[in-house]
Amino acid sequence: MIRLLLILLYLPLVSLPANAAGDYKLPEFGEGNSVSLNQEYYLGRAWLMSFRRQAPIVSDALLQDYVENLIYHLVVSSQLRERRLEIVLVKNKTINAFAVPGGIVGIHTGLIAEAENEAQFASVLTHELAHLSQRHFARGLESRKASSAMSMAGLLGGLVAIAAGAPDAGMAAVMGSQAASQQSQLRYSRQYEQEADRIGMQNQAAAGLDPGGAAGMFNVMMDGSRNYGSQPPEFLLTHPLTQNRIADAKNRAATYPKRIYQDSPEFQLMRSRVEVSFFDDSKNAVAQFRTRLAKGGKNAVAVQYGLILALTENGEFAEARKLLKPMREFRPNSIVYLVAEANIDIAAGDYDTAIAMLEKNLALLPGNHPITMSLAKAYEKDGYYEKADKLLSKHVRKHPSDANLWYLLAEVQGQSGNILGLHQSRAEYFALNGAMKQAIEQLNLALPLATNNVTVERIHTRIDYFEMIDRALKSMG
Repeated sequence: MIRLLLILLYLPLVSLPANAAGDYKLPEFGEGNSVSLNQEYYLGRAWLMSFRRQAPIVSDALLQDYVENLIYHLVVSSQLRERRLEIVLVKNKTINAFAVPGGIVGIHTGLIAEAENEAQFASVLTHELAHLSQRHFARGLESRKASSAMSMAGLLGGLVAIAAGAPDAGMAAVMGSQAASQQSQLRYSRQYEQEADRIGMQNQAAAGLDPGGAAGMFNVMMDGSRNYGSQPPEFLLTHPLTQNRIADAKNRAATYPKRIYQDSPEFQLMRSRVEVSFFDDSKNAVAQFRTRLAKGGKNAVAVQYGLILALTENGEFAEARKLLKPMREFRPNSIVYLVAEANIDIAAGDYDTAIAMLEKNLALLPGNHPITMSLAKAYEKDGYYEKADKLLSKHVRKHPSDANLWYLLAEVQGQSGNILGLHQSRAEYFALNGAMKQAIEQLNLALPLATNNVTVERIHTRIDYFEMIDRALKSMG
């Protein structure tokens, strides 16, 4: 992994096809040791291939939709020039987030669970977006020359290990990369952190969120450090936290005009979704959320929502429906509650009711990701494989880099008898995970099944593209 990243810094990278005809171009080098935006973009995509293979990527459509909407809202007030982002959610209980050159933003679900409100969560996101917009990676290369390549490669390799559930190895890689730097380089890194803090807070306030969220999140991390003992939250491995930094965040937040900020109810609901996902036993989840609901508090609605999810997983559908009913009546347009009701029906085997409700709402909100994925699930459960195939085949055009979506599409295509589509979808899934050999094998299996010249040409074009990527990766050793 580290060797691959090192070479990617200095070699032109293979681009994705600009159009269906396969107009492939190799990006140009930057001046001297600098890295162009184009190089950063492809470096990030190459790294993401390895990351997807090793990290437990979250496939929760509601959570993904919420996080993406929040990030793109924050991007509007940012200085990002390259806005082709890839947002990756990792199922991991640790507090962590990272930005990889080229627009890769990674978030551990533990960060969502530990943040007390949306402003705290957003403060980490704006900080990471500031690292991207200020191009700290490229500027670091210019300052540190070749030695920084090893440092950055070790750092990115460490992020993979941490997200994949090997924190000791990840910590060793991260700390090793930092130890390899000279003292002047470490000072430069601290300057970047200060710059990301300042610009992140500025952009957060411009986006209408509480700039005090940063100091609040720092306090959460400090508490986490005490609870973690000798192993601090993963975020602090690459973002050292000091009392001065916390004080600086509080002082800067105080310079913004005073106003009352309301927390996002949606964030608290997503927080409950994450917390439920961390339970291995649905009975334990039900018990813990019952206890929390009995205690009351300002987030009682979100806790009740978590209990509904746990009850659904535990097969207690009647109580789940009873608890959800007043919430649906109070917010009839809530997609979160709509999907919750549909999932109760699907889990209970009442597929027709779920399908009718989801189809009606998808007609009102065409292309909505959570509704589409829930409807596809209902179609599949009820044996409507061709409908699921048609629905997901259309949806994947808007989400071509969603590996999980390609995997689900391949599954329903196999069940519907669409073997040509099955092989093509599997090829895209393998390619997104960097398995070019398997991707090419799937397309070669698809070729004899093609029924017209247009499809044959499209498959050949895709094979040529995957072979080019495969050669490039092999040449890098």
